[in-house]
Amino acid sequence: MQLWIEKVMDDSVLSVNSTVSSYDAAKLMEESKAGAIVVLENQIPTGIVTNTDLAVKIIAHSYPIDTPIRRIMSSPLISISPETDMKTASELMTLRKIRKLPVIDNDQVIGMIVASKIAEPNH
Repeated sequence: MQLWIEKVMDDSVLSVNSTVSSYDAAKLMEESKAGAIVVLENQIPTGIVTNTDLAVKIIAHSYPIDTPIRRIMSSPLISISPETDMKTASELMTLRKIRKLPVIDNDQVIGMIVASKIAEPNH
């Protein structure tokens, strides 16, 4: 029996416009206790920034905290559809060395799957 991502994804996903400052995105992530934020261009998901991206890219490049989030986002956005099965999602995450994978349906972010969720037993 296959388990589809939409059954285990977290449907409370943060997103911001690509012009938002890295500082504002980081504050939003802190307040929401989120590990990632999806970046939108013209309301279309185009990138992602994780808490690690914020820490490493801002510090490593000495970017000011008002740097637009698009400057540090990972792009193009690697994502899956809600009909994707767990095995396919897991393989994609392993292949691309990512731990957070947005779930996109009709150009809208509807969820996020994290590697730890895929690794949980009973799925």
